[in-house]
Amino acid sequence: MTSATEGQHEGRLHRLLRRAVDVRADEVRPMMISFFFFFFLLSSYFVLRPIREAVAAASGVTKLPWLFMGTLAGTLICNPLFSGLVARLPVRRVIPISYHFFTASFLVFYVVLRFVAAGEGSTVALWMGRVFYVWITVYALFNTSIFWTLMADSWRSEQAKRVFGFIGVGGTAGSIIGSAATASLAPFVGAVNMLLVSAVLIELAVLTITVFKLESTAHDVRPNGARDREVIGGSVWAGFTHVVHSPYLFGICIFQILYVFGSTVLYFAQADIVGHRYTTMTARTAISADLELGAQTLTVITQLFFTGRILRWFGLVVGLAVLPVVSMLGFGVLGAFPVFATVAVFSVARRGMNFAVTNPAVEVLFTVVRREDKYKAKNVIETFVYRGGDQLAAWSYAGLAALGLGLGGISFVAVPISAIWLGLAVWLGRRQAQLAAGDAARQYSPSGPMSGPMSGPMSGPGIVEPSRQPL
Repeated sequence: MTSATEGQHEGRLHRLLRRAVDVRADEVRPMMISFFFFFFLLSSYFVLRPIREAVAAASGVTKLPWLFMGTLAGTLICNPLFSGLVARLPVRRVIPISYHFFTASFLVFYVVLRFVAAGEGSTVALWMGRVFYVWITVYALFNTSIFWTLMADSWRSEQAKRVFGFIGVGGTAGSIIGSAATASLAPFVGAVNMLLVSAVLIELAVLTITVFKLESTAHDVRPNGARDREVIGGSVWAGFTHVVHSPYLFGICIFQILYVFGSTVLYFAQADIVGHRYTTMTARTAISADLELGAQTLTVITQLFFTGRILRWFGLVVGLAVLPVVSMLGFGVLGAFPVFATVAVFSVARRGMNFAVTNPAVEVLFTVVRREDKYKAKNVIETFVYRGGDQLAAWSYAGLAALGLGLGGISFVAVPISAIWLGLAVWLGRRQAQLAAGDAARQYSPSGPMSGPMSGPMSGPGIVEPSRQPL
């Protein structure tokens, strides 16, 4: 194919994409690579998610705090390992190595569940199911965190507000295909064989970013490829220490914890109601897949037609505030009517708004922090802090239940907590705008983007890095 023909095809693709997303011509290629990378990554997880949910429902709601504690321990072990890779290897090598590791772990699970564990209901199968739950949850956290770390490192704040919603569509499409694949294939081939499907999808994701050469479209004074070969260095514990010392990063931590509290209350409510309403693992898997499919359908519609417009027209503050408002209304209704229909509608709406609007908005928050914080502090927040919030919320739920509150009463407790979450969303959105304005001023200052990158009053954990380039 000649370069002229390629140019014509790229021109047509650009005009077609412009109908849905405000993307520049030189951003089409990296945006599409990001799109398909995210598609394969989330499809690999959502192939396994309904099986994990079935394990949770079969274990009973009283066992969930222990499963969450196991996941927290898993993130505490994996975080220093990931930071160690970031400190010693170029970041673009860290990404494939991390995903290959998860592929290998799924193959180990396949062998054990296929050839070692006995049938459903045996002691070995029960404990393997619990270990499977913990590890799949750890994978879910690192899967999306590593992907969005790469995105936050590759796109500027202004670009992120325009294209992150569309890139998110790739993940949503992957989650829909993954959930649908499990719902249709698992009854015929068995749940264990879906591990092989997931492993293949992870490797396809890695191939997407290693086979196709990624191109730069932004302003960076370093030679081509120098940024990719750059080793960030630093301490393996920098992610933890920088979060403590930066009010901005600490604020993002609290935002995540408040989000997780609401998610945990809703998750427990869903597990409790579904566990009592559906008595077999197959029925629980099917209804979990149906709810997931509903949430992802809502997500993709919102991402295609509303996410970019919300962030560009109304600003990041509104993007961050959407989910707290939905949560205040949803928990109020769930408190009044704690039945399956309420939890199903609320769960689909909350998950849909989270994937479509809140997730891209939160990732924009990280576009204005230092590169080391993108790969270390961000990973700590989205894995250890996130799961720590789960643990705190799980035991809070158990404590409220011990005090005699039922599902309705606990839901009412979540309403004022969601109001506090809303206030923090407004502060973070305004602070990000201040940091992004400072970043843009340095990018286009007469002295150039590399003047005084880490010096002066703006240096320190959580503060902007002066130059970055997309992919």
